[in-house]
Amino acid sequence: MPLELVTVPCLEDNYAFLVHDAKSGETAVIDVPEAGPIKAALAARGWTLSHVLLTHHHWDHVDGLPDLLADHPARVVGAAADAHRLPPLDLAVTEGDSFRLGSDSFEVLDVSGHTIGHIAFYTPESKLVFTADSLMALGCGRLFEGTPAQMLESMAKLAALPGDTTVCSGHEYTTTNAKFAATVDPQNPALISRIQDIAEKRAAGMPTVPSRLQLEMDTNPFLRASDPAIAAHLEMADSTPLDVFTEIRARRDRF
Repeated sequence: MPLELVTVPCLEDNYAFLVHDAKSGETAVIDVPEAGPIKAALAARGWTLSHVLLTHHHWDHVDGLPDLLADHPARVVGAAADAHRLPPLDLAVTEGDSFRLGSDSFEVLDVSGHTIGHIAFYTPESKLVFTADSLMALGCGRLFEGTPAQMLESMAKLAALPGDTTVCSGHEYTTTNAKFAATVDPQNPALISRIQDIAEKRAAGMPTVPSRLQLEMDTNPFLRASDPAIAAHLEMADSTPLDVFTEIRARRDRF
């Protein structure tokens, strides 16, 4: 049975995620922007927290952890490479490591770029990947520490997952990301359709996260740096995918 997934809005535009294994009763939260909404979501379902999975050290992904652990002691998992900047870890992991939550295995991917040591958690059984500020809905995170080459490599790792994987990213940035995507990929019919869908969802107060990986592959410009149509639109037809990706990221930073 797939893990049950709950999206938990936090702060102004963050998301945390709960995953629950009904058979074992184990429950994990991915990132802890603030404790209150996560505690409320656990209480509403009668779930007991067993794991906390941290993707990276930024305050809006970890600051709620002490308050959460005070009421919900749990095993904290995070990147060994980022351990010096994360709260104390019970399990420090690197790419290629895996651990179990109930009947599901969680695989660790290094998706550095936004930060060095940023990780994603992928469970093939439930077809979920928790990407935080690496791959985002119609975007990717700003390169605060990494290089375009590192982020492009991270995007390639995520793009290699099955297309029916659900991408659980960390922020409700999709409306602005969509407006930007239209400036670099204006003739993409899948993107045009998605922009309309995003507008309808936000008008109804609905989240745009999570999303399907195949939809990101079809519409997210940061996964489409090798697309000839985007390169041509940017007047970079003879450029490498890395050069195109670098230009897209630079334009997004100025947008």
